[in-house]
Amino acid sequence: MRLYAIVAAGGFRRHATYRVATAAGLFTNTVFGFIMAYTYTALWDERPQLGGYDLSQALTYVWLGQALLMTCSMMGGGFEDELVERIRTGDVAVDLYRPADLQLWWLAGDLGRAAFHFVGRGIAPMAIGAFAFDLAVPASPLTWLAFLVSVTLGVVVSFAIRFLVALSAFWLMDGAGVTQLAWLVALFFSGMLLPLNLFPGVLGEVARALPWSSLLQVPADVFLGTYEGGALVGAFAFQAGWAVVLLAAGRLLQAVATRRVVVQGG
Repeated sequence: MRLYAIVAAGGFRRHATYRVATAAGLFTNTVFGFIMAYTYTALWDERPQLGGYDLSQALTYVWLGQALLMTCSMMGGGFEDELVERIRTGDVAVDLYRPADLQLWWLAGDLGRAAFHFVGRGIAPMAIGAFAFDLAVPASPLTWLAFLVSVTLGVVVSFAIRFLVALSAFWLMDGAGVTQLAWLVALFFSGMLLPLNLFPGVLGEVARALPWSSLLQVPADVFLGTYEGGALVGAFAFQAGWAVVLLAAGRLLQAVATRRVVVQGG
């Protein structure tokens, strides 16, 4: 475990070196937060209690979305592009020779990346949003702790999905198209564009049952205090269940994919 802790710390430090990119991303998150906040304000003025949220909760949802956009890599920006490139060039063979598990190696690095983005691009936009709008910030430390647990599970689910997407490069060689399709799906079904509670009928039920809801909708509802007691445990079990299923699928696909690796004819 010490090895993976070092890899996670390296992932944090690696992304911390891109200070200008982080500052530009923070500015972009803040601007889009204001645009969406004023759009939501107009919408909730017309339809109060839409989706079961009051205006303060809806605005909180907006700023949580900006805080978690990069943390959960809902628009890419994680390890997947690098892994796809290493598969395409054959450098993945070096990864397979390492005395470390391929999936855990990339998971550790992605957890480090997510931790940096949560601090570097999550806290500041949320603080600015709280200064400019009346947000529903929880008073209980336990709710904050539950939120952090939910975000961590969301990051693992996000990693597991993107790992599966990246492994498709073993067959497609160029994973750019699949990667872009994956983040479009993630944006829609995570609730980044609109809370999944607003989706009508069967579409809403299906969207809330899919793994992408673990990236934003579930953590946001935990933050807003929607889940308490047994419901909170159920929310964690939902995220953890998807994480286990998707990680297992990734491990199975990795075993199949690595049989296709050919290095110098061997």
